[in-house]
Amino acid sequence: MGTFSIKDIEALTGIKCHTLRIWEQRYSIIVPKRSDTNIRYYDDQDLKTLLNISVLNDSGLKISEIAKLDNQEIAQKVVELSSSTSEYKIHIRSFIAAMMSFDELGFHKLLNTYIIQFGFEETFLKIVFPFLQEVGLLWQVGTLVPSHEHFVSNIIKQKLYVAIDGQVGKSNPNKKKFLLFLPEFEKHSLGLLFANYIIRSRGHEVLFLGQEVPLTDLREAFEKHSPDFILTLMTIPQHDLDKHAFVKFLTESWPKSIILISGPQFVAENFEEFNTVIKLTCFNHLIQLINNLGQPESKISAIS
Repeated sequence: MGTFSIKDIEALTGIKCHTLRIWEQRYSIIVPKRSDTNIRYYDDQDLKTLLNISVLNDSGLKISEIAKLDNQEIAQKVVELSSSTSEYKIHIRSFIAAMMSFDELGFHKLLNTYIIQFGFEETFLKIVFPFLQEVGLLWQVGTLVPSHEHFVSNIIKQKLYVAIDGQVGKSNPNKKKFLLFLPEFEKHSLGLLFANYIIRSRGHEVLFLGQEVPLTDLREAFEKHSPDFILTLMTIPQHDLDKHAFVKFLTESWPKSIILISGPQFVAENFEEFNTVIKLTCFNHLIQLINNLGQPESKISAIS
């Protein structure tokens, strides 16, 4: 069972500490536990209840009305709201609630509901990736443990694998060849998997090498595949890696390929000296580029 301080609750739910204290006193919405030293704390069920309360309150329901409901009624209203509203913030909070209680079935149901409601791409762009950004921030401040992140990442990966598999056989008469990989020591593969889905869904060919690929292992794959585009991302800082030397290696080794680079560690750098490099600052830029393939070259290069 997890235990959470009032500061953890504020970080996870968005309910300010002083607001929570007022709600506890005025409406008895929750009764915090006390440690042996009389410090208040909250358990898993408290957190789930408060996350649900924050979702309903953010949607416009007054706390005085929420306080009249029991936990089951609150949860049911959140389910109903999640299946009908287009407010992405509410969906992100629902994800957090499922994650914190390791509710695999609940997380799957939410994800499937959002995909049906918004479509696969919009769900990932507007809900899943913002949710993962919030998870990263909560992990940095110590509110979450790594097991929470691993739990949701593996569910999301499963969904991406199934979606990618569904694109097999699609073919665009003007298809291009893409090679996708992550640099050595880069473990965060969700972004690359989503890019794989985006590219395949438009009928283009993809050679997917995955994460932590040493540059020395790329040459044979590149030579046999002759890609039109090479896409790589870097999320985590790599202080021992010279990013400009890395990009220069790619451009000089495969001068006929357009190099697409993305991720926070690449986006923060300036690569204007390389005329075959396009920096993608977000997934919408990648989608725009893929959708523009077959258009005049200027529409592609303008993405950068």
